Amino acid sequence: MSVATEVINVRISAEQKAIIDSAAQLLGKSRTAFILDLAVRHAEDVLAEKAHFQLSMEQWDAFTTMLDAPVRPNSALVRLLNTPAPWDK
Repeated sequence: MSVATEVINVRISAEQKAIIDSAAQLLGKSRTAFILDLAVRHAEDVLAEKAHFQLSMEQWDAFTTMLDAPVRPNSALVRLLNTPAPWDK
């Protein structure tokens, strides 16, 4: 596990703080550990949702059909692939 070196400041209402503190206490965690665990878990879920998707069999068949189809000429793609990367200039 990496060493914590960054700080995040958050302003919340007294009611929100009380709810968080109660839940953290029930789990035997500090407020910081409770918030950090949940924030990281939710962030990972959000990132996973954007990286993985599920298709029905019909959607999968349509997707693979498009992948297997011959490539159509695309002048914009040709131009992009022939443009040197900024770090190669």
